Amino acid sequence: MTGELPVAFPHSTRASSASVADTINPKGSTEEPPVGCFKTEEEDDEAPDQDDEDTNSDDVLWVDWDGPDDPVDPKNWSYKTKWAATLVVSSFTFISPFSSSMVAPATGQIATQFGMTNEVLIAMTVSIFVLGYAVGPLFLGPLSELYGRTRVLQLANLFFLAWNIGCGFAQNESQLIAFRFLSGLGGSAPLAVGGGVLGDVWHTEERGKAIAIYSLAPLLGPVVGPICGGWIAERSTWRWVFWSTSIADVIVQISGLLFLKETYAPLLLERKANRMRKTMDAEKGPTKVIRTVFDKDNNRTWQHVFSKALIRPFKLFASEPIIQLLGVYIAFIYGVFYLFLTTMPSIFANVYNEGPGIQGLHYIALGIGLAICSQMNALLLDKIYIYFKLKNGNVGEPEFRLPSMVPGTIILPIGLFIAGWSSQAKVHWIATDIGIALVGGGTVLVFQSMQTYVVDAFTLHAASALAAVSCLRALAGFGFPLFATPMYNKLGYGKGDTVLACVSIALGCPAPFLFWKYGRRIRMNSKYAHRSSPQHHPEGQEKQPKTT
Repeated sequence: MTGELPVAFPHSTRASSASVADTINPKGSTEEPPVGCFKTEEEDDEAPDQDDEDTNSDDVLWVDWDGPDDPVDPKNWSYKTKWAATLVVSSFTFISPFSSSMVAPATGQIATQFGMTNEVLIAMTVSIFVLGYAVGPLFLGPLSELYGRTRVLQLANLFFLAWNIGCGFAQNESQLIAFRFLSGLGGSAPLAVGGGVLGDVWHTEERGKAIAIYSLAPLLGPVVGPICGGWIAERSTWRWVFWSTSIADVIVQISGLLFLKETYAPLLLERKANRMRKTMDAEKGPTKVIRTVFDKDNNRTWQHVFSKALIRPFKLFASEPIIQLLGVYIAFIYGVFYLFLTTMPSIFANVYNEGPGIQGLHYIALGIGLAICSQMNALLLDKIYIYFKLKNGNVGEPEFRLPSMVPGTIILPIGLFIAGWSSQAKVHWIATDIGIALVGGGTVLVFQSMQTYVVDAFTLHAASALAAVSCLRALAGFGFPLFATPMYNKLGYGKGDTVLACVSIALGCPAPFLFWKYGRRIRMNSKYAHRSSPQHHPEGQEKQPKTT
């Protein structure tokens, strides 16, 4: 909404500051608003704690939900509708990373056809896609605040689809790298928007399982991709690696059109306000201005939203210890993950003399580790949260998401040690696969726990917090594969993975314990995190999720 539109109101109505405050945060409820709900991030940055001066004006009619059980509110949707939205968003989040790594087993064919000899350039044909993940969320996130999550998600996916098809028609390495980067830009939309969709529709105590499934998609996609890509490249040509992905993406796009409804509360209420404006008659009463409760500063122009949203992720990284430490650690893990994705074909080709199709089958080990640990974590994440919440006087804390991170910080370096030192011709390949499976399991345990912790700690600013973390991890996912080949050529697989394991221990092992002990204190001193905490609300008890 870019300005105040005068409308007629048939009788005098005044939205008092108390009633507006109760509407935004009903008494007796400490449930945090979903991402982007009850206040926009822009408003929370700028607005003082007291009510806006306009709130007390007789000239303004505030538009909000029709009570706590309003069926239009995404949090009141049926579980069937909520899970449909979750699965569709997870499908979008799966297909893009699936495409990112599917080309890895075909890099040999691409290098031969285009005459590429530079190892870094060859690796870039895979990792350049992930660089788009660092850039895309910076402008796709603000666009979703202006035009809604669903519209941005689906249009960005069409952009990804067009350039992914174009990759199959590339005539040289420059075209291929450029098209891959552009498709990565479009493919980054689910990472920028998907977490917000889940925050919109799920209550806190339900959110862990949904985010566990959603978080698995960007990790499982890059694992399944090379399995399919290896056989397609061996039986056909590398061009069909891209075209087959595009066919699958069309199916995902259709499912989004059919089953994904808009979840962004400011946009839903703005539509409601527009309907009210159309029904008002200036001849029947004094002129009123209709504004939603999300539009208290009346400054949701695209210039304002973009300037705020572009700057905020960098402000969060510069000022928030939670984002700094967890962001660097998750960037390291994601970098190691993509390093494995791009180097596994060379390991099994050079050490075990396997063809592209057989090489791709070893990604199943990575997938097994991801799937087992992800499903275990999905079952335990919410139960652990509820257990500690009950012990804490029925008050939830974001730190209650951290315990399941601990085994991940241990499993990951163990897997790196095993995978590195067993990659020898005299050692059976199953030992390497066991190490790879442990790397996958450790990665997903840490990834899911940290992602859920960030969402819970920065609820009002979750989109910006995730954008800061996603930007770092995407840069690592792009950069790590570029130095992988020189590192392994100089150090060997054993010593190279030992270096990675030691860094993993140094970064990861202290993190859950430090934030368990000091996390709440850090959040209480934070401009961005403390307002998301249940303790910031005075009433004490958290609203229970509605069962349908």
